[in-house]
Amino acid sequence: MTVSTNESVTVDASRLLDWYEQMALIRQTEKAAYDLFMSGAVKGTTHLAAGHEAVAVGTSAALRDDDYVFATYRGHHHAIARGAAPVECLAELMSKATGLCAAKGGSMHLTKADKGMLGSYAIVGSHLPIAAGAAWSAKLRGTEQIAVAFFGDGATNIGAFHEALNLAAVWKLPVLFVCENNFYMEYTPIASVTSVPNPAADRASAHGLPASIINGNDVVEVHDAMKLAVDRARAGDGPTVIEAQTYRHYGHSRTDPAKYRPADEVERWMQRDPLLITRNRLTELGIEAADIEAADARAAKAVQAAVEEAKNAPSPDPATAFTDVWADGGAAWRN
Repeated sequence: MTVSTNESVTVDASRLLDWYEQMALIRQTEKAAYDLFMSGAVKGTTHLAAGHEAVAVGTSAALRDDDYVFATYRGHHHAIARGAAPVECLAELMSKATGLCAAKGGSMHLTKADKGMLGSYAIVGSHLPIAAGAAWSAKLRGTEQIAVAFFGDGATNIGAFHEALNLAAVWKLPVLFVCENNFYMEYTPIASVTSVPNPAADRASAHGLPASIINGNDVVEVHDAMKLAVDRARAGDGPTVIEAQTYRHYGHSRTDPAKYRPADEVERWMQRDPLLITRNRLTELGIEAADIEAADARAAKAVQAAVEEAKNAPSPDPATAFTDVWADGGAAWRN
């Protein structure tokens, strides 16, 4: 059964301002990643999530510190929302020794295990069964932890999506499946290759799972929907599918100018910017414009400092290339 979540849990102004600053920090970090890529300081590619900030921040606010999160290659916002510092992320993108994965992961593999951020995955849909496995582990251990798998709309047409939902439903696992539906699977409109209007939510009922379709650009609505699903999972009632409708401000990756998106569509979504929506909510709650601007300024200052620190960080020692690669600590016996 697919339902729409509109009813809001009260969020006080102070907490909402904290969420806003966190989203502003993510936005500034994404902008820095873009600028560093364009200047040649970041090699390879990046998949930026500017416009998706409310999904990561609203969800993280509904989780415990020991819950698990699994993200896609567009996972900068999830890493920061779960506690990764901008400097760690930017250093990783710049292949520095101080990066989250000591320069072994890059933009598409941000991981911070001590914060429950158990990786970004470059293979579309591959992490959904892994999230189900983490949830199964939590259920067996009786820890009441839950796992959250974020994925894009394109992953709903991957077999692993259906396999993960099926097994999670059969075993009533404490896992949330959160689709960040930005309406494009790379360069193709999801509607042109999918049999249902809502690619994640409309398929949940086939597995006997509840689903909700939410405004993924409203951090309060995201938090409220996630809190309901989190409480349900912790109570032993199993998984929920949540489809958060959102929109990326950049192309699919840094090689993509996104000219395939209609100009009027882009303009409509830019008017629904998550930061703009949250600023309006803060104003309605009586927060002064100066306080909001101060939050923006703190985020900008923090990211500026992170850029400089990442630029000045050392490159990795080649001797570390084969460390942290195998669970038993080394590769020597394999040669």
